Amino acid sequence: MKKFALFLILPALMLVAACTSNIGANQYDSSGVGEVSRAVKGTVVSVRQVRVTSNDNNAGTLIGAAAGGVAGSLIGGGDAAHILGAIGGATLGGIAGDAAQSGLSAQTGYEYVIELDNGSMVTVTQGNDVLLTPGQRCIVLYGNRARVIPYNGAY
Repeated sequence: MKKFALFLILPALMLVAACTSNIGANQYDSSGVGEVSRAVKGTVVSVRQVRVTSNDNNAGTLIGAAAGGVAGSLIGGGDAAHILGAIGGATLGGIAGDAAQSGLSAQTGYEYVIELDNGSMVTVTQGNDVLLTPGQRCIVLYGNRARVIPYNGAY
């Protein structure tokens, strides 16, 4: 039975990792296909690497608590030991699951400061699939999720 509890943990961690959203400029949700977005030309002023973390769901905590509760309930002894083991296992599993989700879902991204051609400045943070450098011309795509892409047209 203890092996069964251990086999719960690996798939649970894989499930948490699978919940990580893709933050790249080349990633679109199906709901965004066919939507019209505003596009504005500009120049990249500053780029800095940032760490993007996911804190919008508690899947890691819940999965860890469930797996820990099952594993803790397998502690030998009487009913009281099973109950205390389950409570302790759920608590520790929830803490471990939350830490695992934070570590597995964190991604590297870039924050771009862009001076638009109208003189205003905006910032956009996105994944690392499209890399831009200071001084590079770009297009800011406004929409449900803003993106910055290279501009290869005439000035």
